[in-house]
Amino acid sequence: MRATAWPRRRTSGNPLGAVVTLAAIALLTIVVGLFWPPPATLSGRATAIDGDTLRIGETRIRLIGLDAVELDQTCADAAGKVWTCGRDASSFLDELTDTGTTSCAADGRDRYRRILARCRIGSSDIGEEIVRGGWAVAELEYGLALAEARLNARGIWAGRFDDPARWRADRGADHFDLWAWLLSWLGR
Repeated sequence: MRATAWPRRRTSGNPLGAVVTLAAIALLTIVVGLFWPPPATLSGRATAIDGDTLRIGETRIRLIGLDAVELDQTCADAAGKVWTCGRDASSFLDELTDTGTTSCAADGRDRYRRILARCRIGSSDIGEEIVRGGWAVAELEYGLALAEARLNARGIWAGRFDDPARWRADRGADHFDLWAWLLSWLGR
């Protein structure tokens, strides 16, 4: 029995194949752009819910790039006196949003269905102002504002505090809470 020889494929590139592949990628990019629009922009009068969450109308917005102390969180000043830093962080954000119209670029949703966004009032980045005011720990993008707050002992940096993520974890607040999720879904 004799083995059948299969025809050999040419190994040189086919320019038509490359053109077809590029056209398919371009078409896919257009389709994705049509059905997956760029982030929405929200604009209006904002009010603070806590130190890094605000509301425009019925829409809850969680600022990204920072983690402010929690509303019920306390801190200690340089002398060791305990104070309500979470309430003060919320007041700071509320006063900041009173200065003008807030505009936010949405960047998805979190597990509580809040819009994740970067927000501005005029030319000021709200997240940067919160970090510079000393009310939050931050990611690298707000590193200079964080360094300035720490250097000048502003807000939470004037004494001792628990990292907000650690504070939530210690109180079991970092686990998924179905009841809280349902209430946030209903806009409460």
